[in-house]
Amino acid sequence: MRYSGLTERVRGDAADAWDLHYEARQAQARGEDVIVLSVGDPDFATPGRIVERAVRAMQQGDTHYTSILGHQELRDAIAARHARICGRPVDSKRVITTSGAQNALFACAQCLLDAGDEAIVLQPMYVTYEATIQAPGARLVPVVLAAERGFRLDPEALEAAISERTRAIFYASPSNPTGIALNREELEYIAELARRHDLWIVADEVYGDFVFEGEFHPTAAVDGIDDRLVTIGSLSKSYAMSGWRVGWAVAPERMIAHLEKLALCMLYGLPGFIQQAGAEALTHCNDELARMAAIYRQRRDYLFAALDAMPGLKPLLPDAGMFMMVDVRGTGLEVGEFTRRLYDTTGVSLLDASAFGASAAGHVRVSCTVSDDELREACRRIGQFLENL
Repeated sequence: MRYSGLTERVRGDAADAWDLHYEARQAQARGEDVIVLSVGDPDFATPGRIVERAVRAMQQGDTHYTSILGHQELRDAIAARHARICGRPVDSKRVITTSGAQNALFACAQCLLDAGDEAIVLQPMYVTYEATIQAPGARLVPVVLAAERGFRLDPEALEAAISERTRAIFYASPSNPTGIALNREELEYIAELARRHDLWIVADEVYGDFVFEGEFHPTAAVDGIDDRLVTIGSLSKSYAMSGWRVGWAVAPERMIAHLEKLALCMLYGLPGFIQQAGAEALTHCNDELARMAAIYRQRRDYLFAALDAMPGLKPLLPDAGMFMMVDVRGTGLEVGEFTRRLYDTTGVSLLDASAFGASAAGHVRVSCTVSDDELREACRRIGQFLENL
C-alpha cells in the first residue's frame, strides 16, 4: 500500500542516535542498575499547588471542549509573563496555547513554509527541527555553530545561508543541546537580517527561565520585529510539567488567526483542567521555578568540575538549561564507541550529540535531570571507565 510523501519527510536522519537511550530506559524499567543521563525530562515532581488546581478543576467539571485559542486566564498569564520578560506590553490576542512547544513549532512551520521554501536553523539543533521543517515540503538549511567557537553564532555564515527561497530563521535560545544563549548583539544582528530580507523569526525559548550566566535576552526585546517574530514557550521544563503538554506561541494577531485554524483540525483545544493548572503555575509558582533553577545550576557546576578533571574529556560550560556538551575525542574513541562501551561497562547512558547535527560530532550530551546522588555516582563511574581505558 502507498503512503504519502509526508511519511518520508518526517523521518529525519538522527533516529539511530537514540537507540542506546531507549535501551537504557528499558533496562531501568526492569530494575537494572543504570543511570540515564541521555534525556531531558525534569526529575522534580510537578509542584503540588499545580496538581491540586488541576484536580479541583476536574472535580468542578472543567472536562469539556475549550476555546481553540485557550482559556483566557492562561492566555492572560502567558501574555503577562512575555511582557515582563521582553519589557513591553503584550496583548493576550497575540497568544495561542498548544500541546507543548513541539506542537507550536510544528504548527508555525505549517503556517509559514511552503514546498520549495527554505528555513535556516542554527546547528546544533534539537532533533525534531528537521522533520518539523521538512513536513510542509520546505528545505532545512543548517548554519553551523562550530565547537571551536564555543557554538556561538557566526554572523557571516548566517548571512551567506540566505537565498531567494529563504522564508524564516529558526533557533532555540538557550539551545538544546549546547545550553548557549544568544546575546543581545547576536539577536540584533539576526533581526537586522530578517528585516532586510523580509524573513520570519521563530524563536524557541523554552529554556529561558534557566539562564545561569548573565541575564536572559529574549528576542522580543529587540525593537522593530513584532510583525515578523514568533516566540515559542512551554511549562515542561520550568515547572516540571513535561507530561502536561502545555505550550504556546506569541505572534502577530494575523499569525495567531492562522494557527487557530490549524489547531481546529489538529488539536481542538487543550483540556480545560490542564489549562487551569498552567495558569496556576505561571501566576503562583515562581518560587518553585527559582528553586529548581538553583538546583540545576548547582548540578551544572558540579558536573563541569567533575568532568573537566577527567582525562580525555572537555566539557563546555553552558549558559543555561539542564544539559552539558562534552567533547570526548580526547579519549581516542569515536563517540558511538565511547557511549556504547561506557554503558556496557558502567550502566551510564549518555547521548551521542551527533543527533543534533554534524557540528556536534565528537561530543556527547549529558543531562542534569537526575538526583544529586545519582549524578555523583554517574561521574564516579565515568571516571573509573576512563581510568580503565
